[in-house]
Amino acid sequence: MTIINRRQEDILKELNQKGYVNVVDLCEIHNVSTVTIRKDLNFLENEKLLHRTHGGASKQPIYAFERDVNDKEGLQVEQKKQIAKEALKYIDNNDYVILGSGSNIHYLSRIITGFQKLTVLTPSLRVSLELSKETKIDTIQLGGDVRNSSTSVVGPIAEATLSQFSCNKLFLGADGIHLDFGLSTSNSLEAHLNQAMIDVSEKIIVLADSTKMNIKGFGKICNLDKIDVLITDSGIDPETKTKLEEIGIYVVVADKM
Repeated sequence: MTIINRRQEDILKELNQKGYVNVVDLCEIHNVSTVTIRKDLNFLENEKLLHRTHGGASKQPIYAFERDVNDKEGLQVEQKKQIAKEALKYIDNNDYVILGSGSNIHYLSRIITGFQKLTVLTPSLRVSLELSKETKIDTIQLGGDVRNSSTSVVGPIAEATLSQFSCNKLFLGADGIHLDFGLSTSNSLEAHLNQAMIDVSEKIIVLADSTKMNIKGFGKICNLDKIDVLITDSGIDPETKTKLEEIGIYVVVADKM
C-alpha cells in the first residue's frame, strides 16, 4: 500500500475517528477542489482502505445485509446489554407496549421483569417466550409468516392485527440509521410491518448500537423525524449525534456497565 500524499493520510485519520467523511467538508478542511477529493477517495477505495458512498466515504460498507438473528446476538454484546438496560427505564407499569424484533429488542425482553401490570404486543417469537416467564405481563403474539432468519412474523396477518390496537410506546430495532435515507432494515416485509407499528404507537423509541449509524438497509421504515428517542452506545460519532438531535431526536448514550 502506498499513500501518495499527506492529505490522504489525514482523510484516513478523520475517517477512523468518525466512521464517515463528506466530500464537501473535506474540500473545506484541505482547501482543494471536489475533483481532487474524489480522486483521493477513489484511490483509497482501490487500496481497500474505505468504502465510497454518495457524497463521501465510510469506514465500513454502507449497506446492511440480512443476517441470522443468532449471528447478530453475538455482535456488540456489551453495547446491546447497556442499551437494553437504558431502554428498560422507559417502560412503566400499565404501559401498552410494542416490542419489535431483532437482537437489541431480544436483549431488552430478557430484563423486563418485576412489573405489576404490563401489556406487550410483539412479532418476535423469542420475545414472547422471554415474556411468558412473567405472570404479570400480558403478551400478545402477532401472527403471520415466520421469518426463519429472525424467528419473527411479517405480512398482512400481523399488520391487520396491529390495526386493532393502540399503544403508547414502541421499541424498535433497526439495521441502519442514515441521515438521508432514514431508519431501515434489511428485509422489506419487516420494514412494512415496522411502519404499521409506528402508525399505532404514540412514542417511538429506537434501540441501535453505534455500528448501525450511517448505514442503509434494503427496506426503509421511516424518515428520522418519526423517531422520538434513540438509545445507542458511546461509539456514536459526536457529529452524527448532533445532527440527529437537530432533527429533533432525543439521543441517549448508554453508560458503560
